[in-house]
Amino acid sequence: MRQLFERYIHAGAITRDADALAGLFTPDGILEAPFAPPGGDYPQRLEGRDAIRAGMAAWYARAAEDTRTVDITRSRYILHTTADPDVFIAEIDTAFTDSDTVSLVQIFRVRDGGIAHLRDYFAPSLVTP
Repeated sequence: MRQLFERYIHAGAITRDADALAGLFTPDGILEAPFAPPGGDYPQRLEGRDAIRAGMAAWYARAAEDTRTVDITRSRYILHTTADPDVFIAEIDTAFTDSDTVSLVQIFRVRDGGIAHLRDYFAPSLVTP
């Protein structure tokens, strides 16, 4: 759980590597952002590795003008197990350089060592300049 989560954070928030991020999902994995507005810049739902790779690469390209980086020394997370051994919850406080901290919650469903379904509860407008 912790290792998969830390690989996810590194691939996404830290390095913005869409290929590495997509590789953490099962072939039929789903990435959902229920708080993302329909038709907005951040994808609301991506299904399958190829869609995750393409959708997140497009998001990272749009966010390229964002010169902030994640301040690992000020960022924090807590992982919670659930009654279902294939589900865990992450509470995250992401601190960006020269910026406030953004709090969010993610719910991970894991299958065969990969992320089968991720619900990312955050406000996209808070993580882009």
